[in-house]
Amino acid sequence: MIPDPRQGEALLAVIDGGSFEQAAAALHLTPSAVSQRVSGLEAALGTPLLIRSRPIRLTSAGQQLVQYLRRSRLMEQEFLAELKIADAVPPRIAVAVNNDTLGTWFLPELSSFLNKENILLEIILDDQDHTYSLFEKGLVLAGVSSAPEPMRGCRAQHLGYMRYRLLAHPEFAARWFPEGFNREAARNAPVMFFDRKDSLQQIFIERELGLPLGAYPVQYIPSSDPFVASIRLGMGYGMLPRQQYKSMLETGELVDLAPGKYLDVQLYWHAWRIQSPRLVRLTEEVIAAAGRALDRQA
Repeated sequence: MIPDPRQGEALLAVIDGGSFEQAAAALHLTPSAVSQRVSGLEAALGTPLLIRSRPIRLTSAGQQLVQYLRRSRLMEQEFLAELKIADAVPPRIAVAVNNDTLGTWFLPELSSFLNKENILLEIILDDQDHTYSLFEKGLVLAGVSSAPEPMRGCRAQHLGYMRYRLLAHPEFAARWFPEGFNREAARNAPVMFFDRKDSLQQIFIERELGLPLGAYPVQYIPSSDPFVASIRLGMGYGMLPRQQYKSMLETGELVDLAPGKYLDVQLYWHAWRIQSPRLVRLTEEVIAAAGRALDRQA
């Protein structure tokens, strides 16, 4: 059966808002009316769609339905836009992107295309190791992930990789690592983490020095530009990709604490196999942009 449009709209509003109260405000309804619409949809389908907890979560059936509803909404928006309906809303595409991708190449490389196509983006940020779960929850239609395996019904295309090096301000390196990057010094030197999902520094330090998380002091700076700035200001050391540190190594503004050592993060573009025309074009543009911005294996 085709879901009732008002009931489907209510379900999406609950997931996007995180609660019946937020959904009600967005739809200009009462929370009770929103709940009745969702309950009616569940009754019509004969299966629960939501786990009414805090926060609200989707059941497996709910995830599948939300994925369908988002793709259906995009197709409808594109159809109306193509007909040049006066009050047609430009298509909005929800895309999952990791912070370093957004902070370096994604928008600069794609802005011209997005403006030309009149696409509205809804960027949902998460660590590249976690963006995959946003597909499973039905929150996005496409996105960048470090996971190479596509979800059922999706396709994953390799974009390239970002090479991360362990960098610090020269004065910080001289103060905390006068004898080089070693276990004893690392036990005391503050290291920068983006957030608690950020595992790059943890992986590198454990691989090179055998120190587990908790054996050294950590500072958290959950914003891309301030994260780079904190390292440039000598607040700590951390992993940065070439796209962020650019010429800072050559000019001596930053130094490599572990020359010749690095971590490569492979990135993949995930999107549904059956796509709307604009999502097809967005996929093509993202792959082309990544070819210009990312590193690739020789």
